[in-house]
Amino acid sequence: MNLYEKQRERLAAELQGKGIRDERVLAAIRKIPRHLFVPEALAGQAYNNTSLPIGEGQTISQPFTVARMLELLALEGGEKVLEIGTGSGYQAALLAILAGQVFTIERIESLARQARKVLDRLDIYNVNIRIGDGTLGWSRYEPFEAIVIAAAGPEPPPVLLQQLTLGGRMAVPLGDHEGAELVLLRKTAGGLEKQVVDPCRFVPLIGKDAWPG
Repeated sequence: MNLYEKQRERLAAELQGKGIRDERVLAAIRKIPRHLFVPEALAGQAYNNTSLPIGEGQTISQPFTVARMLELLALEGGEKVLEIGTGSGYQAALLAILAGQVFTIERIESLARQARKVLDRLDIYNVNIRIGDGTLGWSRYEPFEAIVIAAAGPEPPPVLLQQLTLGGRMAVPLGDHEGAELVLLRKTAGGLEKQVVDPCRFVPLIGKDAWPG
């Protein structure tokens, strides 16, 4: 076991101690090399439970927050998942293990292209990346069994709710970069069920149905 593998084991154990219970999520944390998804100068900090800058004013989210959001989706392995905010691609890589197909949208072209390079390096090919406004979703591949939004908006974008299948789940931070709440939404025949989970901090969601760019 090399140094990074040991650090991933330590991180997974730390997250488990903080309350992450989904064994599939923990196994994905142990497998995916987070240090490849941060700038090389920050690789030594990659397995600390903290967010890190990835350029373009964006960050890779704190591992606990990522794990919590993925756990809320309760994925079993065959789902079609939409991610809004690819960033460096780390969460998409985890989703690639947890779901069947991943569709992820990033508005910043340089981040999307770098994420694709790292995913290809890891032979992860069930992740599809699109450059554009994530609040408009990806209608070509709807509906999705799960949607995860990696940026904080004022409310769930209506188009994304439409693209969520009946019975599907959406993990979304609602608020702004000063403070937000992580919320789980379930789409039922009777409407949306809402569960407020944790306070959180995210970069702002930019787009037509979020904060202006």
